[in-house]
Amino acid sequence: MQSFLYGDELIKYQLKERKSNVNRLLIKVHSNCNVVVLAPKNTPQDEIQAAVKKRSRWIYTQLKQFKSQIEDVTPRNYIGGESHYYLGKKYRLKIISAQEKSKVKLFRGKLEITLSGENKQYQSNKVKMLIKHWYKVRAKDVFSRRLALMLEQALWVSNPPPIRLLAMQYQWGSCSPNGRLTLNTNLVKAPRECIDYVILHELCHLAEHNHSPKFYRLINQVMPNWQEVKEQLDGMAEVLLNGK
Repeated sequence: MQSFLYGDELIKYQLKERKSNVNRLLIKVHSNCNVVVLAPKNTPQDEIQAAVKKRSRWIYTQLKQFKSQIEDVTPRNYIGGESHYYLGKKYRLKIISAQEKSKVKLFRGKLEITLSGENKQYQSNKVKMLIKHWYKVRAKDVFSRRLALMLEQALWVSNPPPIRLLAMQYQWGSCSPNGRLTLNTNLVKAPRECIDYVILHELCHLAEHNHSPKFYRLINQVMPNWQEVKEQLDGMAEVLLNGK
């Protein structure tokens, strides 16, 4: 086990030999807060340490995020004070009882739910329904805008593909044989870069329908850091997909 200092914090990492023919050092921060450095055979120790120190801020940020997520992995009860994600940021749930129409909005760092005199016995179910609908509406808007931006990079796509929104438990997205993209509504809870990765991943499938070497060459061209982004998204999956 190796280690380095970032400020006053000692960060440990496991050093492993990279089995592939790629002569590039790879750093992974897993969702369980394990840091793994994959280095090509015979890489000098000082070169490894230099590479790790160069990425030290990124490693620290990833660890901090994953530690925060581990603390948040609790069942959702849809009551005031809970944390809910939107575009990678956490918002505390605030519930307000009023005579006006029920609604959801982001206000001053909180996800604010206005309920029109709901019976407390059914309040959590109503809040759950409102939040679920709000996520779907926001997902439709956000995904459309991010797709338009990603199409500027996906030069092999001549016409914007249709999008279908679906709450899925195990997938972020998929691409049908006829070119329709299906995106998980829960993806709107993730950072924009993660949304962009999923969209680009599916757009690459319009050119290469399986995970062939051509597919990976294509996604490497349009998003060179896709592996790091995927790692970040995978680490958030338990919280974003299941909310528990």
